[in-house]
Amino acid sequence: MPVRSWLFVPGDSEKKLGKAIATGADVLILDLEDSVAAENKAAARAMAGQWLAAHRQQVTDGKRQGRWVRINALDTNEWREDLRAVMPGGPDGIMLPKSAGPESVQQLSAEIYELEGRSGLAPNSVKILPLVSETAAAALTIAQYCHTPMPRLAGLTWGAEDLSAALGATRKRDADGRWTDTFRYARTQTLLAAHARGVIAVDTLHADFADGKGLKRAAEEARADGFAGMLAIHPAQVEVINAAFTPSEAEQTEARAIVAAFKANPGVGTLQIDGKMIDMPHYKLALRVLGLEQ
Repeated sequence: MPVRSWLFVPGDSEKKLGKAIATGADVLILDLEDSVAAENKAAARAMAGQWLAAHRQQVTDGKRQGRWVRINALDTNEWREDLRAVMPGGPDGIMLPKSAGPESVQQLSAEIYELEGRSGLAPNSVKILPLVSETAAAALTIAQYCHTPMPRLAGLTWGAEDLSAALGATRKRDADGRWTDTFRYARTQTLLAAHARGVIAVDTLHADFADGKGLKRAAEEARADGFAGMLAIHPAQVEVINAAFTPSEAEQTEARAIVAAFKANPGVGTLQIDGKMIDMPHYKLALRVLGLEQ
């Protein structure tokens, strides 16, 4: 299942939930946290649960969209109620905001395990994607996700907005639109830890949804850096993100040629194609471009 675009959909908006499938996002994240006001939390979790149940087997254009839920943080009184409301709908995963470290994932996992049994779901079928950088202390634990036992861990993602608020930072990007050092550090640690663990890395959102040019650059750079996908906060961002994370025809042609050359020459570590020296790192990258990672 593709994981290029991860679109947040407010859990308390019947209108936006109704349009979610048609957005073309690879993954829909029904949001019960930041986009829902405190007085609407109960209504949002009920609507999210109903939506999940209604679209449990939904397939659109030959593919099944991922169905995730962002619950409220573990330091609130809401998250257990969120889980009880949405787990019967069999979500593919739970996004954990403000994860304090691997222990937060383990705490959430234990709660999910109990609810999987009650909901008739297979053990460990519901995955977890933690937001790993939303406080200074959390950002310093990112490397710990590499080794801690967490069978539900699907990937890692990060966020700049909450971290900037926690730090009292008045900027996140420099005059050229690049992340400043602190946010670059959190992003890099997320990317490295995810790859070290063998799970997907999902880049943070581009907050200015009207800035199509900036989004295109951010998404293309995210893919070039090794991220598998990117968060989105507006349906208009989905097409741009999907395009950026889809290999071009030229890339696919080159990748097919590299894979074919190595298959035709088993046991060889280095080849020459069109005057270029190609070795195993090129072969591994070609497999990834073609979706054939080994």
